Amino acid sequence: MRPGSTARRIQRILRRPTSMPMHANRAADYYPEQPAENVVRIVPLGGVEEVGRNMVAVDVNGDIFVFDVGFHFKEEDDAPGADYSLPNTAYLEKNKERVRAVIITHGHLDHIGGIPFLMARFGNPPIYTRNLTSIMIQRRQEEYPDVPKPEINIVEPGQSITIAHTKMKFFPVTHSIPDSMGVSLTTPYGNVVLSGDLKLDHQDNIPSEREVTTWGELAKDKNLFFIADSTNAEREGFSIPEKRVQQTLDEIIKTVSSRLIIGTFASQFERMMSIIESAEKYGKKIVTEGRSIKNNIEIAERAGLLKIDKSTIIPAQDISNYPPDKLVLLCTGAQGEEFAALMRIATKQHKYIQFNERDTVVLSSSVIPGNEVSVQKLKDNLYRNKVTIIHYRSSDVHSTGHGNTGELVWINQQVNAKFFMPGYGYYSMTASHAKAVEQAGRPRESIIIADNGSVIDIIDGETLNVHKQKVPSTPLIVDGFNIGNRQEVVMRDRQSLAKDGMFVIIASVNLKTGKLRKSPDIISRGFIYLRESQNLLNEARILIKKTVEDSTHNMNPIDLDYVKNNLTDVMAGFLFARTNKAPMVIPVLIGM
Repeated sequence: MRPGSTARRIQRILRRPTSMPMHANRAADYYPEQPAENVVRIVPLGGVEEVGRNMVAVDVNGDIFVFDVGFHFKEEDDAPGADYSLPNTAYLEKNKERVRAVIITHGHLDHIGGIPFLMARFGNPPIYTRNLTSIMIQRRQEEYPDVPKPEINIVEPGQSITIAHTKMKFFPVTHSIPDSMGVSLTTPYGNVVLSGDLKLDHQDNIPSEREVTTWGELAKDKNLFFIADSTNAEREGFSIPEKRVQQTLDEIIKTVSSRLIIGTFASQFERMMSIIESAEKYGKKIVTEGRSIKNNIEIAERAGLLKIDKSTIIPAQDISNYPPDKLVLLCTGAQGEEFAALMRIATKQHKYIQFNERDTVVLSSSVIPGNEVSVQKLKDNLYRNKVTIIHYRSSDVHSTGHGNTGELVWINQQVNAKFFMPGYGYYSMTASHAKAVEQAGRPRESIIIADNGSVIDIIDGETLNVHKQKVPSTPLIVDGFNIGNRQEVVMRDRQSLAKDGMFVIIASVNLKTGKLRKSPDIISRGFIYLRESQNLLNEARILIKKTVEDSTHNMNPIDLDYVKNNLTDVMAGFLFARTNKAPMVIPVLIGM
């Protein structure tokens, strides 16, 4: 290779724009020593600075306990084309001989989705969780037959167990899925309490007797450190109780005298089961549309949570056999997903179901941030079908599974831990949570707002020490069959292709003379429309010929790599000057 060609290649890579900054002080270099006996260590590996990808490690008595192994659906801005992102487990891998157990707080994918991908990386420790969650883990594991099945142990609320040298107690919490739980882990200096995702069951902002009992039991203990859900910490007051939503939906199912179509989240187990039970109570048939809803109904029945007559649920192809007022369609797609059941019906692409103007559609969900455009498209399509629409802004047909500020403050006061870390949320959410509990009387110095990878030591149960460096926290990417750190060059190339397309040059070079054997072929994708850019293409071909032949002048033997590098630089500059676009230039030179 000609001198300087490597340097030219490096310079070209560095000139490419990227949204991923280079860091002089890489967190990946930091792995702290095992904490001393008088230290309790908390390491959030995911779930702070974000919603999803939940994972927290607690290091006590020489043992590490992992809470939740979640994932996050793909983030197009950061990793176009990737399937999922996962917590970074490098810290656990370095200490896998000390990882004793994984505790899963509930069955949503942001808490269990990473299990098939990550468990083997840190030693396949046993899992402890409740019955429904265990079934959901097993069901998901069936999709990955080559991955070793995890050892799952079922625990119950109020139960205490000892793992290695550490005692744990489990308590029930209210969330949008049954068998949700929090965990209290005993240390020599008090308990580390993790809430999992939660809200309060309440009436008129007064917690139910069950909530008072559950949190009152925790209040009797000496609690050292509390990690709590922050997802709705930016919302004041109390959330709408799920019971009120179920009552509203029950009344709609009872009184609507037309065909009823309900779109909701498949993950809202309690609501999904309530809708089915109400339909059966009023003598109506249920049609389920959407793979995730069908799966979760099957899981609920398997867990013994849903008991209905087999004839209650009918296939979509049989709806013509029943009067419209005796049908309730339970569908996925309330977020406007393009290929989900509700959108396919709304756009007349469903094989068996078509809307008519007598139908009533209930959107039993809120709009997830980022889905505003797709939800609006769904609503527009529904209105074009002239159906009647009921949504969360017009009626109590949806409630969140996460507590608002009033609930979070009440819970924090009950636990009354010495130190508090708001978790499970973006920074604005955790900061809002911290502000709310401080305004309610918690000392500011007892609150820690952590980042993913933060290392928090509690020394002698009295002093908080946050390490200046962080353990690796860059998310792992599931990209097809590959799992690993985000490969920046690959992701930059994908971003470049998505933004400006590509410009492929195919040319055959005479290896004796260095001349082109014929005019080069050009392929453009996502950059320009070739038929309307003939002048540009003619200029490009002339410049390609000149660049190749100038580069090979007096060269013996001819170095095609050197020629490619020159050609890439020259053509990239030419195309940018002519179009103000920076397509990926790919020269293919064939020596003959």
